[in-house]
Amino acid sequence: MIDSVQIEIRAGKGGNGCNSFTGKRFTRSWRPDGGGGGRGADIIIQVDKNSFSLERLRYKQCWRGENGQHGQANRKKGAQARPYIIKVPAGTIVRDIDNNLILRDLVESDEQLLAAQGGEGGKANARNRQATAGLPGEHKHLFLELKLVADAGIVGYPNAGKSSLLCRVSQAHPKIASYPFTTTAPSLGVAKFADFAQPQGLILVELPAVVKDAHCGKGLGLAFLRHAERARMLIHLIDLAALDGQDPVENYYNLNQELEFYNPLFAQKPQILVANKMDLPQAKTNLTNFCSKIKQRVYPISALNGQGIEELLMSLRARLS
Repeated sequence: MIDSVQIEIRAGKGGNGCNSFTGKRFTRSWRPDGGGGGRGADIIIQVDKNSFSLERLRYKQCWRGENGQHGQANRKKGAQARPYIIKVPAGTIVRDIDNNLILRDLVESDEQLLAAQGGEGGKANARNRQATAGLPGEHKHLFLELKLVADAGIVGYPNAGKSSLLCRVSQAHPKIASYPFTTTAPSLGVAKFADFAQPQGLILVELPAVVKDAHCGKGLGLAFLRHAERARMLIHLIDLAALDGQDPVENYYNLNQELEFYNPLFAQKPQILVANKMDLPQAKTNLTNFCSKIKQRVYPISALNGQGIEELLMSLRARLS
């Protein structure tokens, strides 16, 4: 997933005004009849609900709007250029690099930002004045950063089963393997319910694994955690089998600490604590000890065989309704 990109935009130049006169032959009764130039194309950044990445913008770094048409004789005004629309996913933050200002945080579907105004068309010759040239359009350098808009973000240590859970509850097909950091970019999935108020279902985002000292750059660091900032709640997934010898309780506290280091607001975000790999005997043995130390509601599941998934989804749905 491409979640940040730098682009250059240049709105269209206005068309030139026409310097023209009309009158009867062999007389001095000439009068100006030039037309004004058309306005150059504005550049508009618009949210596209079917887009989930900035990948399309990665391979085109300069975006130019069309110029307005020039004016013509007989008071014909030049045509105005159509706006140039750049489509981006919901959750895109548009920043002006030159001024270091955030122009807009685009969240709502079909929301638009007038990123660069087209140049005004030139004036026609009238009232004994010369026609003028069209003005240039605005020119900007923008940095676009994507923070996915999702109902719930799935976070956890490496090999906790985040990809398996997303695959189990949605039609998403993230890469699944037994080695750490299989997921190197956020993945989106939709859990659908026939009678749910939201016709599109619940949007889930799986984030790459966070490990202890990630805020110091360890592992993949915290580069992708911004995608969980807009999530209404977090699904904290714990590998309760602990076949790698790590302590699930320690992992639980360490991950929450890393989230808080990244953004203190994560400490206030609602969580659903999910204990995965209950199909393994080690996980069943560790469950009692884990619940006694954490002392909050734990949802035991197996993303592999579907155990406990229905109860988890019903709880998630109830909290997000």
